[in-house]
Amino acid sequence: MAKPSLFFLFLLVLFFFHHPLAFSSPDFEGFEGEDYDLEDDSSIDPSSLRSPPSHPKLTTSDPIQPNNPTPTPQPPSDPDLPPSPQITSDFWDEDEFEGLPLHHHHHHPSSHSPDQHQHQYQDSSNPNPIPNDPAQNSTHSPDSSALSPPRSFTVEIICGSFLVMFAINYFTGKKENETIALSWAAQFSAKDSIFEKNFSLLGIGDGGDDSPLLLKEGHTTFKFYASGRRYCQGLLATLELKSRHDLIARIYNMIVPTRDEISFEVYMNDDAMDHVVFAMAKKKAAKAMHKEERDLQRFATILSPPNGKKWVCDDLSVISESKEVASDLITDTVIDQVFGDKAYEKFGKGFISVHFSDQQSGMHRKVLMFKFVLPAAKNMADMTRLVALVPYYIDLIGRYKLSSQARSKTETARQKAAQEAQRELRNAQQEAMQRRKAEKKKMLEEAEAKLSAEAIRKKEAKERARQMKKSMPRMKMTRGA
Repeated sequence: MAKPSLFFLFLLVLFFFHHPLAFSSPDFEGFEGEDYDLEDDSSIDPSSLRSPPSHPKLTTSDPIQPNNPTPTPQPPSDPDLPPSPQITSDFWDEDEFEGLPLHHHHHHPSSHSPDQHQHQYQDSSNPNPIPNDPAQNSTHSPDSSALSPPRSFTVEIICGSFLVMFAINYFTGKKENETIALSWAAQFSAKDSIFEKNFSLLGIGDGGDDSPLLLKEGHTTFKFYASGRRYCQGLLATLELKSRHDLIARIYNMIVPTRDEISFEVYMNDDAMDHVVFAMAKKKAAKAMHKEERDLQRFATILSPPNGKKWVCDDLSVISESKEVASDLITDTVIDQVFGDKAYEKFGKGFISVHFSDQQSGMHRKVLMFKFVLPAAKNMADMTRLVALVPYYIDLIGRYKLSSQARSKTETARQKAAQEAQRELRNAQQEAMQRRKAEKKKMLEEAEAKLSAEAIRKKEAKERARQMKKSMPRMKMTRGA
């Protein structure tokens, strides 16, 4: 037994001499390899060293980036081979590698996610791996969803601006219309004005000093009333102004211009006006009036200018029942003041039309109507001559009398017009009666449709009995003497 023991001892000694590093590895407990490691420190590459894989240190503020972004494939491990020697943290001296250049690697979120880098430094042999922190992932993971664009308030700003502009325009336009109306009243119905001299009662009320002159019916309509003058019952002036308080109407008026207008209606007494149908306006407006106004269409015609007599300017047309009436109403005074060639260019710019008729439809049969354009508030005196035509024609028409020949013609025409009016009234009454009968018949048919079959049979039997009784000859019974 001594020989085999010596033989095994000899083999063991040879093994120690030929493999000294196998016992200096830190994987074998009880063996020290410090001398060998100190001699080979110069051959160690710092870049090949890495932290121990058993317990990696993870931080959220500065995660460790791998030297190589692409993971190096590991060769398959052979269970028969001994484990490879690894350098532990006991041999890692940070002061020794101070000053070495650090390799900074760029992070590519498209190729590797933070979770992949984190798993590269986790120990695969650790049975309890550290779970991922949701807060950590949310901190380092790139935002996949795009940020929603900031909310736009363009529509709200436009709507708010429009409302502000509408409110400002409402008050300014309302004030402007009131200024124009008051300016006209101050010019023509104040003390020592045209209407104050020709009428005894101005405005509404009892005619005192505190009575208002104008009646406001809306933001665009103002009315003025005057009475107390011979030949007429009264005068009503209506101011129709532009809708300045309406922003949309104001914008529309910029595209389609409109004007401020004033119309006068003078209600003549029944015994103060003879048979007169007369109108005057610009040529285009005169044609429209002749088609639209019933009395002009029935009694009057458009006259051509007479020869050898002063007449109105070429821009105006005259519509009259006879030439006698036209020549009597267009006097030299009105031609020189307003309707002549020179006077019309200066004072007749605001003239629209005049219309006198004793055949008006409505409560008042004999009416004088004037229509003018209102100037600006500061230029209200420009229409003084036009307004002066109102009292002038009241007196002229009130005193005017037709000749016997002209009267006979006008009476004949009015008799024919009255007959036509009666005929039209009878036709209208007959049409109304037929319409009522048709409506009654329709109601009866609808009521019959709602009746039951038994009720319909009884009604038919009753109708047959009535028809038979109606068809039987009538017999007269007499008592013998």
